[in-house]
Amino acid sequence: MLDIEAPPIPAEHMRRAGRDLLSLALMDARNRTLRWTSANEQALANSRWGLGPLAELQPCDPPLWALGHLGWFQEYWIARNLQRQQGERADPRATRLASIDPSTDACYDPARSPFDVRWQLQPLDLDATRQYLVDTLETTLDLLDHAGADDDSLYFFRLALFHEDRQAEAFAALSQTLGLPMPWLPAVVAVPPRDPLVFPAALWPLGSSPGGFSFDNERPVHLEPVLEFEIDSQVVTWDQYAEFVEDGGYDDPRWWQTDGWRWVQREGRRTPRHVDQLRHGVLVQRFGQTVRVPMGQPAMHIAWYEADAWCRWAGRRLPTELEWELAAHQGASRGFRWGQVWEWTAGTFRPYEGFQPGPDTTYSPPAFATHRVLRGASFITSERMRHPKYRHFLRPERDDTFTGFRSCAL
Repeated sequence: MLDIEAPPIPAEHMRRAGRDLLSLALMDARNRTLRWTSANEQALANSRWGLGPLAELQPCDPPLWALGHLGWFQEYWIARNLQRQQGERADPRATRLASIDPSTDACYDPARSPFDVRWQLQPLDLDATRQYLVDTLETTLDLLDHAGADDDSLYFFRLALFHEDRQAEAFAALSQTLGLPMPWLPAVVAVPPRDPLVFPAALWPLGSSPGGFSFDNERPVHLEPVLEFEIDSQVVTWDQYAEFVEDGGYDDPRWWQTDGWRWVQREGRRTPRHVDQLRHGVLVQRFGQTVRVPMGQPAMHIAWYEADAWCRWAGRRLPTELEWELAAHQGASRGFRWGQVWEWTAGTFRPYEGFQPGPDTTYSPPAFATHRVLRGASFITSERMRHPKYRHFLRPERDDTFTGFRSCAL
């Protein structure tokens, strides 16, 4: 394991990071991956690292496959990519150099191993996977040391960093699902009650401007008109959500969209996932332990269907992406707080007009029209990923990750 830990760097700075800062961050991300692997090695050594499929993990990737894919992704887009200095102008179909392990393409390339076949694949064993992660990072750092200082030359290094940071959160969700320990566990704090905020009608530049790094689905930046709106200054808490449960919210189809009501019936839900008790205090399962949490903590592991149903019951609605992004920027000095749970928004995940996919075409386009958008970050999210322009996306039934929501007035 690498004995390097990068200091927390705000996402805006990290997206423009130069070689030295990127080098530290890449080592930190890989170190976090290896720490998670070591912390769960004994529990996962046999059946949990096996070929599955394990019903409780769906729709997650097999853990051992996900680990090996991190090394493959970095090697494929950096060490094997002869056009890496061209950044997003690089041709993703261009011929690659050979991998240090000839078996990796057949296993870890998403184009060759779509999700529904990954549980049948035979990835590298755990020891070989660890070595592959060490070897690929060593090559990446050497190439970074000789890379140019412009955005194009650093694009794939930044992409690999954020790819691994996203996977770190997926590993945390996996630990939560299986009740496994986490080697790093920031605190979740109670949310102090605050009055909603009102924002006047405006034109807002939705999306990320040129310069530095941004994800393809954040572009192009474009002006969007927004009407006056009222939005919660904090996310919905357990105290607020418990009222919906106690009022029979899970038994009343009036509050649910058709697909959501089918989901509730199919899953047999009467409370959010991982909740053991929601009266006289909240008891939840958190990384394998039963924990009593304050009623003022953010409601967590909420599916989009549940968030939408609560809003209908409360006579409110989910914010749009546009409203959330504007409020996150303009409301910081007025008490708008985000960052403990990912926050569902009203919209379906769609490309902005003029969208151009990045070199990794397996990232955004497959999720368009089927997934919902979340904004913000969770208590698990790395500091360098916490950017108000970032668009997270999940299917509306997903409640295994650290998701919550806030509401707007109708």
